[in-house]
Amino acid sequence: MLKLDQLVRPNVKRLTPYSCARDDFKGKEGVFLDANENPYGCLNRYPDPYQSELKSAISKMKGIEVDKIFLGNGSDEIIDLCFRIFCTPGVDKALTFTPTYGMYQVSAAVNDVDLIMVALDEEFNIRFGDFQPWSDDKNLKLIIVCSPNNPTGNIQKRSVLDKLITGFRGIVLLDEAYNDFTGEPSFSENLDKYPNLIVMQTFSKAWAMASVRVGMAFASPSIIQYFNKMKPPYNISTINQKSILKKLTSQIAVRNRINTIIAERDRISVELKKIPVILDVFKSDANFILVRTDNADDIYNYLVGCEIIVRNRNSIIKNCLRITIGTRSENNRMLNALKSIRL
Repeated sequence: MLKLDQLVRPNVKRLTPYSCARDDFKGKEGVFLDANENPYGCLNRYPDPYQSELKSAISKMKGIEVDKIFLGNGSDEIIDLCFRIFCTPGVDKALTFTPTYGMYQVSAAVNDVDLIMVALDEEFNIRFGDFQPWSDDKNLKLIIVCSPNNPTGNIQKRSVLDKLITGFRGIVLLDEAYNDFTGEPSFSENLDKYPNLIVMQTFSKAWAMASVRVGMAFASPSIIQYFNKMKPPYNISTINQKSILKKLTSQIAVRNRINTIIAERDRISVELKKIPVILDVFKSDANFILVRTDNADDIYNYLVGCEIIVRNRNSIIKNCLRITIGTRSENNRMLNALKSIRL
């Protein structure tokens, strides 16, 4: 049984959150003289601090109750809040599986939390046995898993994730930023089964709203209460809330674009295997492909000279490049540039 109060930092439990003007009065009509706002202009009012209208729309789309939804200023705010809520600086630990998204390490360092890095296997899968030596560490409070993983692109086996979540007494943050490209169900559909699980998704990838900076967290109401307690009062602007609300009216168009990206990903995977400088093309469940080359630095610089920018991951995975799926014409330009390289 999850003992949430034993996982949350004592000072967080004692914290009295900031109470903003919109906590006192939640109505939409009236003469507003309570928040020291400028009375003139069309963007002069503070945004809804709890994004009620947007959460209601997301709730209907996802089939998840509003009190199980938290919205962050990008997923990075959610990651940071997990460290701040559950990990005492200089005392507690977190764990992740590498190679993976670099912000986990940055947030751990910012919050003075020791981050244990357990290596994935040769096919970038979690080996549950490699985690077990850490499972009894009383100071291990948080596990972070990215699935599909960035930068490798693969989704972790559901049976392994289930074993990891149910076998851990702390909090598991499952980063599903790329889940829309998998065709697999989200773990957010089974929150009642996993009281220690936080599922994180984003509008940046499949929804094409990266500049808006809105991330989603789905968890039990008791966990969400701590997120709301710790967040800045107005973490999502009115402009950004309205932008996402408008985008949610285009779900069919979004799904069609996702299908187009998946088709391009599959096509490009086949074409990349025919190119001599590409040694390996790893299976991807995301909107990018990881490839191994004979010399990632040289090929990256060559592509930059062609005004084609990919991500050089050589410092993380030797001689590997991460290629985001673009439009068909952009992808063809990238393929032709790679084909023109002479060994």
